[in-house]
Amino acid sequence: MNRQPKEFDRLLSLIGEESFEKIQKKKILVVGLGGVGSYLVESLVRSGISNITIVDSDIVDITNMNRQLIALHSTIGKKKVDVVSSRINDINPNCQVKKKDIFLNRENQNQVLEKEYDYIIDCCDSMDTKKLLIDFSICSHIPMISSMGTANKMDPSKLEIVELKKTINDPVARILRKYVKDQNYHQKIMVLSSKELPKKNGTVLASNAFVPSIAGLLISSYVIRKIINDEK
Repeated sequence: MNRQPKEFDRLLSLIGEESFEKIQKKKILVVGLGGVGSYLVESLVRSGISNITIVDSDIVDITNMNRQLIALHSTIGKKKVDVVSSRINDINPNCQVKKKDIFLNRENQNQVLEKEYDYIIDCCDSMDTKKLLIDFSICSHIPMISSMGTANKMDPSKLEIVELKKTINDPVARILRKYVKDQNYHQKIMVLSSKELPKKNGTVLASNAFVPSIAGLLISSYVIRKIINDEK
């Protein structure tokens, strides 16, 4: 039995060597490194994920400061994939990280979407990209979970992992439910969604530090537990 790095001792005490080795072997794709995605990725890496592809074309902006783990005055103007990759390497230098500094769409999907992934996690804001990832997940039979809307919401206790068809009070989920119905998909599609009615706030997508972060941590917990239990 190979001795694991000491930084994972407390996790090994909780889940055991066999489960930890399952986690280490999985290849994860994460699209979107904002309020949800930044917390998600860090939690996955601190949980032992050792092969991860991160996708985002954005840079850190000062308006990200209130909610994104990677947003610091020292990182403003830097590419999100670079900042996240640096944090991953500082947590676990042995983690294999692939950076994709692109806005994922149907024209460039071949640069990112491969059948080698064990799990796809969607934390992006683009509806077209979300639809693309649903299509790819279903066609390639790769399990996926997608984050719905966390903007204009204040109560993280209303967040839940649920089937897309069972979501309520979520404008993003409403659009995707229609898309899935129009495509005649019958597969179970899992999402992170909030039952809280979004606050009306004009055209601004308002946010806070606690709803997106908790959303990311809930998704991380869900994926890690699925891996440990050999579930899709």
